[in-house]
Amino acid sequence: MAIAAEFYRLELLLAPNPCFNSTAIVPCRPLNSSRTESVFLHRNCLSARKIGLLHQKRRLGFGGVRCQVTGIQPKLAPSDAEIELSARAGKDRLSKVPSSNIRNFCIIAHIDHGKSTLADKLLQITGTVESREMKEQFLDNMDLERERGITIKLQAARMRYMHRNEPYCLNLIDTPGHVDFSYEVSRSLAACEGALLVVDASQGVEAQTLANVYLALENNLEIIPVLNKIDLPGAEPDRVSREIEEIVGLDCSEAIQCSAKEGIGITEILNAIVQKIPRPQDTAERPLRALIFDSYYDAYRGVIVYFRLIDGTLRKGDRIFFMASGKDYYADEVGVLSPNQLQVEELYAGEVGYLSASIRSVADARVGDTITHYSRKAEQSLPGYKEATPMVFCGLFPVDADQFHELRDALDKLQLNDAALKFEPETSSAMGFGFRCGFLGLLHMEIVQERLEREYNLSLITTAPSVVYRVNCLNGDTVECSNPSLLPEPGNRRSIEEPFVKIEMLTPKEYIGALMELAQDRRGEFTEMKFITESRASITYRLPLAEMVGDFFDQLKSKSKGYASMEYSVIGYKESDLIKLDIQINGDLVEPLSTIVHKDKAYPVGRALTQKLKELIPRQMFKIPIQACIGSKVIASESLSAIRKDVLAKCYGGDITRKKKLLRKQAEGKKRMKSIGKVDVPQEAFMAVLKLEKEVL
Repeated sequence: MAIAAEFYRLELLLAPNPCFNSTAIVPCRPLNSSRTESVFLHRNCLSARKIGLLHQKRRLGFGGVRCQVTGIQPKLAPSDAEIELSARAGKDRLSKVPSSNIRNFCIIAHIDHGKSTLADKLLQITGTVESREMKEQFLDNMDLERERGITIKLQAARMRYMHRNEPYCLNLIDTPGHVDFSYEVSRSLAACEGALLVVDASQGVEAQTLANVYLALENNLEIIPVLNKIDLPGAEPDRVSREIEEIVGLDCSEAIQCSAKEGIGITEILNAIVQKIPRPQDTAERPLRALIFDSYYDAYRGVIVYFRLIDGTLRKGDRIFFMASGKDYYADEVGVLSPNQLQVEELYAGEVGYLSASIRSVADARVGDTITHYSRKAEQSLPGYKEATPMVFCGLFPVDADQFHELRDALDKLQLNDAALKFEPETSSAMGFGFRCGFLGLLHMEIVQERLEREYNLSLITTAPSVVYRVNCLNGDTVECSNPSLLPEPGNRRSIEEPFVKIEMLTPKEYIGALMELAQDRRGEFTEMKFITESRASITYRLPLAEMVGDFFDQLKSKSKGYASMEYSVIGYKESDLIKLDIQINGDLVEPLSTIVHKDKAYPVGRALTQKLKELIPRQMFKIPIQACIGSKVIASESLSAIRKDVLAKCYGGDITRKKKLLRKQAEGKKRMKSIGKVDVPQEAFMAVLKLEKEVL
């Protein structure tokens, strides 16, 4: 409702009494309507900068905010008093509260649904982070996270919030949302009692939303639905609420509508966290059990471990024991994350914190491990621990061979922070010395490659990604093979198994046909299709992982014009009709170009590779055959014609036998040259073929 009023300048007045004094208003000159300097808005609609300014002034003891309108005195929003109290309480985050006033929660959402923005606003409203220190995606520390708008490395933050004049400790664990890090997400959820389910009010439920909700339900978390971005013109909160109720089964009658960017509904979210999320159990008297949900390597202090105390009490100087790795250390430093590290003397059951114990390797403190006291060990470790298993492999080679040692040092440093990264030396006749690296998934591979290039100034060649195959040999052995060169000979193997994934695609109904065709072309096995709403469908397929590590996601977005989303999970291994496709150039096997493909796709892949090589390999003085082979059988072939010298140029007539003699002599020379000649395949050709392999495999 518009209010016809003449606005005056919004002034902050210094007053000795911190309370608002209505008699202390001084007249100000009216503003020109064409040059309005300030407009008083609803408290929740103020920009982040203005909210920060108000909190800063109030904390410094300024008299208040006074706004003069002709005949109208604006009122503060009902939640203003609580916001100011919580902002002041944010300064005192180290003060202990009873376990009944602790709330541990996380935020789960699809990519770009506003998870990091909401976390920023919670930190700001509770006074955890000063306005002058605030920046977008505050908890995302890496430049790569900010550029892509995704969370790669999870973070934790301790907030203090005043609710009905009682202090509460809110521990936020910000989790990554991508499927590659689903194990880390599951351990983070196990450290919480509740979760905020953030859904974009304009886009609705997406694939990763469902996957993370299912993880939360498996951990018996209290889920609070939050509809974000309601300030957008295309927001449809009622439709999205119905989607959540129909797809997920959550009651959205009390779903919170908010705009994290504009600060709308943030107080309601904080109140819901306090009122709805269960308190942790008071088990401080039991033997110590703490769940590790993250760790990283610090060059000066060693490995820093993030954990949630489930049972018992942990004090500085305690001798601790990691139950999965079997290592023991002394806790040199114990503290909380708020979000910077603040040291404390002790932590008790229900709290989230960190410890430093001069641990030299991240492998000694893996995600999901249980911490207990060395002298009073817990009888049983916390459930859910498993070691990270790489699913996608590729070769990393430096463009400049002199950078091999730098690449090895860079991988060693990255592995200090990332225990899931595996690598071993590899030699290629085409690209020289490099490493065969294992990753959790495609995003993990892209992140590692980009960090190597950015942080360590390396120029890299990446081979086509592959998966781990299981080869059942005739002698009963099972061999895991991530590189075609390690595949046993055909006479020694009985069968080959490849990993399969269950993929769920959420799409508008207009693109169902195109996506089903895409999945069928990738050897997908149809499982089910259901309409989650009148206009959106969920399609489920069983698909070989090898078919997904190429450009499947790009094709999905292309065929659906960007509207579809997908989620997948590895379901196990299955026997397939797989063969090793070799490339021979002039009769010599080129091992770096060998690949493992399905028998039905061998011919089109072989044809594409031979045609591409024909374009890229420079011509020689003799004819070069380029062949794609399965064992000794050639399935596709191209020939690179020889550079022919005109030996008849000097013949200007005479007998034909003279010309035949010259041609016969030339042919014999080319035959001898072909038998002893060697074809050097340029590195540009290898890079182009590797790019082609990523497209056709």
